[in-house]
Amino acid sequence: MSARATLVGQVRSVLREAVEAHRDDEDTATLLRRQLDRMDEPLRVAISGKVKAGKSTLLNALVGEEIAPTDAGECTRVVTWYRHGHSPRVTVHPREGLPRQLPVSRVDGALRIDLDAAPEAVERVVVDWPTRGLRDTTLIDTPGIASVSHEISASATRFLVPEDEPREADAVIYLMRHLHRTDLRLLESFQDRGVARATPVNTIAVLSRADEVGVGRIDSLMSARRIAQRYRADPRLRKLCQTVVPVAGLIAHTARTLRQDEFTALAGLAAAPRDELDSAMLSVDRFTRTGDGRARLLSRFGLFGVRLATVLIRQGFDDPPRLSAELVRRSGLDELRETLSVLFAERRDLLKARSALLALDTVLRDRKCPDATRLLSSVERVLAEAHEFAELRTIGVLRSGAAEIPPEASAEAERLLGGDGGGTWSRLSLRPDADRETQLRTALEALSRWQRWAESPLSGRAFVGLARVVVRSCEGLVDRLNEDG
Repeated sequence: MSARATLVGQVRSVLREAVEAHRDDEDTATLLRRQLDRMDEPLRVAISGKVKAGKSTLLNALVGEEIAPTDAGECTRVVTWYRHGHSPRVTVHPREGLPRQLPVSRVDGALRIDLDAAPEAVERVVVDWPTRGLRDTTLIDTPGIASVSHEISASATRFLVPEDEPREADAVIYLMRHLHRTDLRLLESFQDRGVARATPVNTIAVLSRADEVGVGRIDSLMSARRIAQRYRADPRLRKLCQTVVPVAGLIAHTARTLRQDEFTALAGLAAAPRDELDSAMLSVDRFTRTGDGRARLLSRFGLFGVRLATVLIRQGFDDPPRLSAELVRRSGLDELRETLSVLFAERRDLLKARSALLALDTVLRDRKCPDATRLLSSVERVLAEAHEFAELRTIGVLRSGAAEIPPEASAEAERLLGGDGGGTWSRLSLRPDADRETQLRTALEALSRWQRWAESPLSGRAFVGLARVVVRSCEGLVDRLNEDG
């Protein structure tokens, strides 16, 4: 049995014991049963950020359908879950009273949700939708977070950082238009301060609306990538999130939902004299007043998107599927989806086990029962014995800069611990198609190197402790490769 399967089994066992211990408290028992059921559900990923960061637009791009309202309507002011379902269904969960279904309607191809209630009276809206994009991940669109005098209100992050209930999301995608101190404070608020310790592994930052970085210039996305690379190296961000990915959400969303009439309009623009088109695209006003239907095109693509699409059509991307694929690639969405796959999907069981322990820890401390002390000891034992959690904590230490270690060892340690992905090849900094012999040889070399560091009398105490965790990770890689052989 794999270590991950063992960890999941241990977490399930502790949860079942906790349910039994609270059998006389139906509300608490039900809460814990939901955590047990949650272990079998898709990973829950919350999309968060300040107002106008582009959360709903990015969600639509990830799903590939227009199901999240992008206007400033009432629905954008409540927490909305988007999960896979066999048929379309919208359910509103009020703070008081029973859930009720809402009519499913679409306007211009986009899902429209009419709450028929004040947003303050709604706990959440759940949208079930039959689409491949939601089979493995439930996406949770959170209301835009505002700041007042650069201070974050306690209620702003209630959904992600509740005071008296287990949090709902296993991981977070945080959108920011540029790095501001309020973004740092918000990211800090997402860090767990309890059972799993503060760690950046369940958060990814997205430099959203990347096409606006260069004021609409054709090289805007290149500028955004350079800025994201600089942010990745920022020590303030490194200790709060896994990585920073630039994404032009509007372009990604429109590319994945590109329509034939839109392509025809873009092809017509691309066929116009270049000087004439360049002159028309100097401003929004010029562009919209020089042709019918251009306002609609502009709302879907933005000025930069129209400019990029016409350039690509001239370069040979002259049919809708090819143009759509190239726009998606250039938008940064493919990079984000790959990042989510490597850093979240591959860690699905670990992140869900972590969420379950966080929930259980909260319940046991806030809702006392005769077996609370024993159960809390069981939680602590799982944390102490599970190497996966030791890896998470050590990654947090590395990113925080709290331990003094040789510079040449830091990057390798983080990678071997799974900081760049849990796959054997990614931990060993090899290509995905590297053969078993190459992987085994590289793993043995890493194991030998870190064993020397762990046993060296010249290594400081903190570095020795860190090195021992890395050694155990390397031993796990070697064992896994020998089993595969």
